[in-house]
Amino acid sequence: MLRKYSSDISDDDVDREILLYGWAHEIRDLGGLIFIVLRDREGFVQVTLPKKVVPKDIFKYAKKIKRESVIKVVGVVKKEPKAPGGFEVIPNVIEVLNEAEVPLPLDVAEKVPAELDTRLDHRYLDLRKPRIQAIFRIRHTVLQCIRNFLCDEGFIEVNTPKIVSTATEGGTELFPISYFEREAFLNQSPQLYKQALMAAGFERVFEVAPIFRAEEHNTVRHLNEAISIDIEMSFTDHEGVMNVLEKLISKAYEDVVENCEKYLDWAGVKLDIPEVPFERIKYDEALEIARGKGEDIPWGEDLTTAALKKIGEEMNDFYYIVDWPTESKPFYAMPYENEPEISKSFDLMKGWLELASGAQRVHKYDLLVERIKQCDLNPESFGFYLECFKYGMPPHAGWGLGAERLIMSMLGLKNIREAVLFPRDRQRLIP
Repeated sequence: MLRKYSSDISDDDVDREILLYGWAHEIRDLGGLIFIVLRDREGFVQVTLPKKVVPKDIFKYAKKIKRESVIKVVGVVKKEPKAPGGFEVIPNVIEVLNEAEVPLPLDVAEKVPAELDTRLDHRYLDLRKPRIQAIFRIRHTVLQCIRNFLCDEGFIEVNTPKIVSTATEGGTELFPISYFEREAFLNQSPQLYKQALMAAGFERVFEVAPIFRAEEHNTVRHLNEAISIDIEMSFTDHEGVMNVLEKLISKAYEDVVENCEKYLDWAGVKLDIPEVPFERIKYDEALEIARGKGEDIPWGEDLTTAALKKIGEEMNDFYYIVDWPTESKPFYAMPYENEPEISKSFDLMKGWLELASGAQRVHKYDLLVERIKQCDLNPESFGFYLECFKYGMPPHAGWGLGAERLIMSMLGLKNIREAVLFPRDRQRLIP
């Protein structure tokens, strides 16, 4: 007998015997009638045990089952409009495969709420909740869509080192590790390697991989280990890769809407597919909005969270902030030739939340060395990287998109940790 998931039960199964596996999500003992709601990864099915119908030994056995125990059920399907999915199963066999201890650390049925820290401490239980599982089923669809989209656009998936000898960009704290007789670091970005692959002639590459940033943030939008979706593309500028990014975002929403109706329902989310192109405002315009709402930010500095929230109030859905001051961006961001104080860079925003950052890159060796020095960095620390620019580096551009921030904004999550199976932040190293 083949196993069926709860979502697979149909009219064709009525009066037939099926096999189910799952967890005892809820149990109601009404004396002469026991209801067990079996939960599997696809949803719920009601297992009904009328005392006068099922064998006595099965009825007595069912009375002892504890919530969240793993169970096996073999039974006959009946139509029942009031049951989840419109069907119930009258069991001929019911077996506890592994009994859960009581009390549970948290309520999987969510009748008793739990704080986020408690949920993350017992994440394996938290992840049993359909609402939480939905986040990761949707995340899976998004990442699958992104890979398919970029492949269709001619990009090649690559994997770059996550153990490096020096800082990628400078300015961001790194996690040091012991690497045999030397000190090494966990990489904060694939940036330098992506650009090296442009010199190698790959032209279009992407990577979906972890990045590590040892910044002492403790906010709802920062992680110390995150998944970054990065692209690099030759023979284009910042506008070219912005077009790729907005089409990718729109396609990801479209795929979720088309393929994740059940999971959106579980998550309590309704999505609208964003239209492209996204609106673009210049850094100076964003600064003017923030200053008009009482935020005193000097020109050239990054925009504060408070400023971004006020700018987000004025903008619709997705938008770009473009033409950032050169001094506020990494050394590899290309300045405008006629306005070197402004760079061909952009941030993709949704409301107040930055989702992605990118730019056209400096591809001329002398200018790159000059920019490294302007950022108070030592060109000698970038030997391998700089060598790539001596022997035919094409014009190129790219961006990095935070997977967790994309999911957080898509599903309206209040804390980015909810978009990670096992988050790593300033305080959390386990589970």
